[in-house]
Amino acid sequence: MNVKIDTKEKFTVIKPQEAQLSANMTDELSSLLLPYLQKDIPHIILKMTDVQSIDKESADKLATLQQQFYENDKSFVICELSDSVEELLEKEELFDIMNITPTESEAWDILQMEEIERELFNE
Repeated sequence: MNVKIDTKEKFTVIKPQEAQLSANMTDELSSLLLPYLQKDIPHIILKMTDVQSIDKESADKLATLQQQFYENDKSFVICELSDSVEELLEKEELFDIMNITPTESEAWDILQMEEIERELFNE
């Protein structure tokens, strides 16, 4: 699976460069992302600009992956979904439980707010 990785000061942007995200590819993506939980910059923005379709199994795996990050007090925001991917997530009732934003800039805003929340709750 081809991905573009862009490491910023507080987060890493992962951008799959595939038109279709299959279950096997989502497994590869999980293998790539889970080690970030142990890194100094653990927060992830998954930028889905190029992904035009995913199947139900992939959607479920993305939701599970995102939940794993939040269970470990790390942020994981998905942004720039195509209409077809967004429709599938809504159909499978995953859209409202996942942290999704329209743009990368808004995803960064969410990461900042979550970081502030973690700091407040840890005090």
